[in-house]
Amino acid sequence: MSNTLKLSLAASAVLAMAAGTMAVPAAAADGAKEKCYGVSLKGKNDCAAGPGTSCAGTSTVDYQGNAWKYVAKGECVKMGGTLAAHKGNAKPVPKKG
Repeated sequence: MSNTLKLSLAASAVLAMAAGTMAVPAAAADGAKEKCYGVSLKGKNDCAAGPGTSCAGTSTVDYQGNAWKYVAKGECVKMGGTLAAHKGNAKPVPKKG
């Protein structure tokens, strides 16, 4: 194996590890945020938008039930979202009280 190929493989491995460590935003890592499903607008989700999508910004409809957005911890259910993915895309109804 040539030195150029070895260096190229090593650089690729370093970049892959760096990308993996940046996958979780700092606010989510410190526990101040939670994943809230069904509250993001089309193309405004933070990640996980179901089959046929890759990640952030790939939801296909408003309030997509399997797409989530980070919100302040404890706020998701208050704003009408859910803490688990669900089917459909009904507009969230904020909880009163």
